[in-house]
Amino acid sequence: MAGGAVTEAAKQVAQQTGERLDGIVETVRERFDELTRQRFTDVVKEGRFADQVDHRIDQGRAEVRPDGRGGPG
Repeated sequence: MAGGAVTEAAKQVAQQTGERLDGIVETVRERFDELTRQRFTDVVKEGRFADQVDHRIDQGRAEVRPDGRGGPG
């Protein structure tokens, strides 16, 4: 019977550990969402999001064709 008691105690410890980890995961997920939402909002408000994309596309097009018209050379 002693082996059964040890097994039951191990199951309880594992369950408690799993519950704690679930709580940690939820806390980390909430904090990550908060940080990324704030960061994205700041980028959009400052107009950096669209500006970076436009310049990179234009630069890439100019590099593809020597005459600067864009598209494959």
